[in-house]
Amino acid sequence: MRSAKADVVGLGLNATDTVIIVRELPALGGKERVVSLSRHAGGQVATALVTCQRLGLRARYIGKVGDDDAGRFQLASLRREGVDLRHTRVARHTPTQFGYILVDQRTGERTVFWDRDRGLTVSPKELNEQAIVTARALHVDGCDVEACLQAARWARRARIPVVADLDTVYKKVEKLFPYIDYLLASANFLPAVTGQADPFRVLEYMSREYKIAVPGMTLGRDGALVYSDGRFIYSPGFVVETVDTTGAGDVFHGAFIYGLLAGWNLDRTLDFSNALAGLNCTALGARGGIKSRAEAEKLMATGLRHRNTAYASGASNSHNPVRKVKR
Repeated sequence: MRSAKADVVGLGLNATDTVIIVRELPALGGKERVVSLSRHAGGQVATALVTCQRLGLRARYIGKVGDDDAGRFQLASLRREGVDLRHTRVARHTPTQFGYILVDQRTGERTVFWDRDRGLTVSPKELNEQAIVTARALHVDGCDVEACLQAARWARRARIPVVADLDTVYKKVEKLFPYIDYLLASANFLPAVTGQADPFRVLEYMSREYKIAVPGMTLGRDGALVYSDGRFIYSPGFVVETVDTTGAGDVFHGAFIYGLLAGWNLDRTLDFSNALAGLNCTALGARGGIKSRAEAEKLMATGLRHRNTAYASGASNSHNPVRKVKR
């Protein structure tokens, strides 16, 4: 099968979520009445690709759904967005990945319960090299490590940048690190993998040890921190009226890929990614609040920010990153 060109190809998770809103999360053993319950399409890579598509990029998704109603719901959502699904497969007699997401109505913060059937695993032999090398960027989440590794090798050979959204410590995920160009991991992922809690030190380590061009981490409402060319860049998150934080990190990655392919510098790309991620939190569901480039740029120009002084002060000394890290 020969693939048409795409701007970004993504290999990784999709999920059909049940979002449950409660006034507040109860204490262990307690009870709380449900305010609302609704179904939404989500998943790390699938949501990032929808973000890219809405921003005007041509996105291609590689992954699997089950042959159930949830799978049909997920496929229909991606099809409506215009995502290329020619390399998306339906696994027979297999349930689609699901998530039960509890949202605290007071804060918008969510707690996720999820599962993924082994029948949804993508193996390297199921990949098509042309589907990877005909794109301008590859996005992976490390879930099916061997498949992600194969795709990243093809991308590296074709000089296509590899962006990774890692937030779960999958078995042997470290094998993927040397093939990543832009690593934007969750705040908990890198400390768990390396055993190093200091964010500045751990990013410097990932750059030195694995030759990752831009290692970084997303910090929730505090924004994002990256290390590039010997300096740290901290971009604070934006203040928004939070309804549901589900999918904020996924939207961040989609926006980051957009900025990368547009040729923006890292400062602008991170600010844009934080703005779009923040706006997504103003509506329910992983993709409920994906806004336009113009709306994100308006927030960038006028919005207040959650500036964490610990990250800001560390990044301000990035002319000498080794000295500022506690040894």
